[in-house]
Amino acid sequence: MVLAAVRSVASLLLGAGILILGNSLLGILLPVRLGVEDVPPAVTGLVMSAYYAGLVAGSLRGKTVITRVGHIRAFAAFAALLCAATLSHALWFGPAPWAALRFVSGFCMAALFATIESWLNERSGNEARGQVLSLYQWTAYLATGLGQLLVNLADVRALELYIVAALLLSLSLLPVVLTRVQGPDLSGIKPLSLKELYRISPLGVAGCFGAGIMSGGFYGMGPIYGQEIGLTVLQISLFMGAAILGGLILQWPIGRLSDRFDRRTILLLVLILTGAAFGVMYFFSAAGVDSMAFLLGMPVLFGGAMSTIYPIAVSHAFDYVSRERMVAASSGLLLAWAVGSTIGPVATSLLMNWFGSPMLFLFLAVMTAMLAVFARYRMSRRAALPASEQATFVPLTPTGDVAGSLDPRQEKGANFGHAPRVSAAGG
Repeated sequence: MVLAAVRSVASLLLGAGILILGNSLLGILLPVRLGVEDVPPAVTGLVMSAYYAGLVAGSLRGKTVITRVGHIRAFAAFAALLCAATLSHALWFGPAPWAALRFVSGFCMAALFATIESWLNERSGNEARGQVLSLYQWTAYLATGLGQLLVNLADVRALELYIVAALLLSLSLLPVVLTRVQGPDLSGIKPLSLKELYRISPLGVAGCFGAGIMSGGFYGMGPIYGQEIGLTVLQISLFMGAAILGGLILQWPIGRLSDRFDRRTILLLVLILTGAAFGVMYFFSAAGVDSMAFLLGMPVLFGGAMSTIYPIAVSHAFDYVSRERMVAASSGLLLAWAVGSTIGPVATSLLMNWFGSPMLFLFLAVMTAMLAVFARYRMSRRAALPASEQATFVPLTPTGDVAGSLDPRQEKGANFGHAPRVSAAGG
């Protein structure tokens, strides 16, 4: 029985890794191709934001389809639609059709993540849930980073890269649909409204929303920035991959600090570090510095710091959410992130179009500074929780809205300090 569960989890993680690998390849291929075709950055931003709009819609409606037809059929249907959308990019080039296809891709990815994460939750015992979630997050980081590098396999104008992405997405079907366990019922997993979440933890919601703006802005328009300063496709993939590597490196040490001290203080320091790194990128970029050592070192710093904002914000919100509502809160916080991610590429692309490519980093620096000011304001409004009463930090990447079911913090028997308290004042 235990061996069967291990095999199921391994198969699901393999399927998730292949799925993210193909999706990551497509995510860097499209903005690079748009840049090669001299599509204005503002238009590229709209195309890239459509993916995150699809994630929002998929988070809200995707589980309805899964509940209606079952996990295996839903996964197969969404994966087939995603493969078709991926190949269609090669058939119909243009911002309008690509924006529509990106929306479809985002919707499908939200539903696919929901399917995989709910299955992982089903196959993970309470004592192993934390380890499974950690393996899932490491898989997501590694697959995302490797997907950036796959763009170097062929010319971005050729068909090969679209075919490779579609092949990977279709191959993700095999280990998942062959899983023999029945998926859990998702009909009861409904996100807390953003209004209620904000009442419980204003900083938690604002942190996830701000993290979405930064993530969507950088990962959506970072490849365009690289093209505009004259980087090759290989250099662009290394530039983007360095930011993902930074996230992999800094999650644990910063997370441990957030458990030992006032989480808001750590979040504030992370925001200051991130904003300063973005500011340095802006000034050096405006001065025309394009050294590869600089362009690989700085993304490790700001990418690593930026990647911890979302999990720290979630952990902070969980400090004030009762255990039985953590899954719903996780879904709502992901929705706040997805809304911010939809805004990020549009805002950054407009500024880049009007004032030049360095504005990408000035905008991100300003957004980070505004969030830091809000964090400092919230610290003045409420006393810090003792470290013993804080929910333990868990490294998270924004994947699907069912990942909260895997989070060991929502287990009543888990040893995570005192039960989190709900407060109208919030944190």
